[in-house]
Amino acid sequence: MSSSTSTGSRGESVPPVPSAPTATDATDVTALLERGRTMATPVLRAAVDRLAPPMDTVAAYHFGWIDAEGRPSAGDGGKAVRPALALLSAEAAGAAPEVGIPGAVAVELVHNFSLLHDDLMDGDEQRRHRDTVWKVHGPAQAILVGDALFALANEILLEIGTVEAGRATRRLTTATRALIDGQAQDISYEHRERVSVRECLEMEGNKTGALLACAVSIGAVLGGADDRTADVLEKYGYHLGLAFQAVDDLLGIWGDPEATGKQTWSDLRQRKKSLPVVAALDAGGPASERLGELLAADAKSTDFDSFSEEEFAARAALIEEAGGREWTAEEARRQHTVAIEALDAVDMPDRVRAQLVALADFVVVRKR
Repeated sequence: MSSSTSTGSRGESVPPVPSAPTATDATDVTALLERGRTMATPVLRAAVDRLAPPMDTVAAYHFGWIDAEGRPSAGDGGKAVRPALALLSAEAAGAAPEVGIPGAVAVELVHNFSLLHDDLMDGDEQRRHRDTVWKVHGPAQAILVGDALFALANEILLEIGTVEAGRATRRLTTATRALIDGQAQDISYEHRERVSVRECLEMEGNKTGALLACAVSIGAVLGGADDRTADVLEKYGYHLGLAFQAVDDLLGIWGDPEATGKQTWSDLRQRKKSLPVVAALDAGGPASERLGELLAADAKSTDFDSFSEEEFAARAALIEEAGGREWTAEEARRQHTVAIEALDAVDMPDRVRAQLVALADFVVVRKR
C-alpha cells in the first residue's frame, strides 16, 4: 500500500497511514458497512425488544434509536464494521451473507455490552456525540443493560440449534472473556507508572482484536467452515483489531472532537497507557524523560481533573517529540499488512477478498 502525509485537526503534521482503499473504492466500503447495518438492525431491534422495561428503552437509547426523552432518533449507531465483517465472513466460506446475520447481531450485542460497561468504568460522559447511558439513566442501568446484551448475544446464536451455532457460540464466549481480560488490563495500567509495549499490545489484542477476530470468523462458522478456515480468518481479524486500536489510540489524543464525539485529549485525561504514550516512554531521550516525570506527577496530583487545555497539549507534544505518534502510526501500518497477508491462506472468492482488504484499509484511514 502507498502512503501519504496529511494534516491533523489542529494543523499539525500527521504520520502517514495507508492510502485510501484501492481494492474497491470508498463508495463500495460505505455500501458494505451500510449492508451490514441494514441486514443486522432488524434482528438487533427484535432482540432488544425482548428486554424487560426499562432496559429495552435504555438499550434503544444506547443504540441511537431514541433520544433521552424516548422520542425516535436517527442517532449515530457506530461504524458497523463488525456486522459487515460477519456477513463477509459467511461469503468467504461460500455461504449467503444472510447466514452471517445471527453472528453479526451477536457480535454487535457483545460489543455494545462492553461499551456500556467501559463508559461507566472510564467515566466517559459522551459517546457518539451525546450523553452516555450511565450519565442519562444511571450506573445501575448501564450495568444491567450491558449484562442483558451479553445474555442476548448467546441466545441469538444458540436458538439456531445447529452444531455450527454451538461452535460459533464457543468462539464468541472465548472472545468475550478475552475482551474482559483486556479491559481489566487497561484499568490496571492506568495506575502504573510504566507499561511495556508488549503489555500494551497484549491488552489491545484482548480488548479490541479478539472481538474483531470473532466477527470475521463467526459467519464462516455458521456457514459450515472448518476450524482451520475460521482460525485463519480470525488471524486477519485479530491483526485488523490491533491496527484499529492503534488508530483509535492516535485519535484518542489527536482526534478532532467533532469527528470522534469525545473530548480533546480524551485518553490523556483518563491517564490511559495507550500505544503512543507507552512507545514515547520507552523511546528514551529528553522528551521521553520529561514526559515520564510529568505523568508520574500526574498520578499523584490532587487537581488533575482541573488541568488546562495547555497542560494536556504540552503532554501530547512531548509524546510526539519522543516519537510515540509516529511509532503508533507505523504499528497500525504493520498490523494492517499482517492482516491482509493472512487472507492468502483462505480460498475465497476474489470479490470477497477485495472487500476484506478494502475494509482493512478503511479501518486505518478513518477519522473517528
